[in-house]
Amino acid sequence: MKQFVAALLGVLGVMLVPVTQAKPTFTAGRSYELLSPAQRTNVAAGKVEVMEVFSYGCPACNSFQPAMAALERSLPANARMVFLPASFKPEEDWQVLQRAYFTAQTLGISERTHQAMFDAVWKSGELAIADPTTHRLKNPEPSIEDAAKCYQRLTGVKPAIFLATARSFAVDVKMRAADAQVIAMRIPSTPCIVVNGKYRINMDSLQSEADLIGLVKYLVDKESH
Repeated sequence: MKQFVAALLGVLGVMLVPVTQAKPTFTAGRSYELLSPAQRTNVAAGKVEVMEVFSYGCPACNSFQPAMAALERSLPANARMVFLPASFKPEEDWQVLQRAYFTAQTLGISERTHQAMFDAVWKSGELAIADPTTHRLKNPEPSIEDAAKCYQRLTGVKPAIFLATARSFAVDVKMRAADAQVIAMRIPSTPCIVVNGKYRINMDSLQSEADLIGLVKYLVDKESH
């Protein structure tokens, strides 16, 4: 994954694959892993789910955002992008950020705030996990109350409403289900892409944004027949 992110940052804004380059070959065990059992998806019947497992606190996920935007734009009409926040680094505030995402999703504001939340952590520093000067983890790290204030700025949702939702049984259930799904899919790190609950992409096998888009389209096509 580190190699891909480094390559991505070096090639964004230029053509990634010459017209004459041979079409890549994607194989199970190298390009992707077949998940058994397959996971339940959360898209309409007849649609193919493309899931990113991520965290707003993950620096690689933040660097990966341009590739994710390009991937989402490239998806065929029968594919749908969804996001699953991971929490397996609680020491880096991932559980709080997971709760914030599911709260926003429950309130119907997650799609329009997704990039802004990355920016709040990694650009403005409003929800930064580490001190920008020392690079040490903040103590205390941003709280769900801090996230509520950020979402109020972004959407106008009152902190009281956001916090009541964040502390609800429904959000607790979503968090437990997400943690179980991350384990069931054997997610090694973030970001990670899973197609239709069946195929976990080996992110280290990718060399470019074009590889990512080509592989995801290949797997979506497999699930469309």
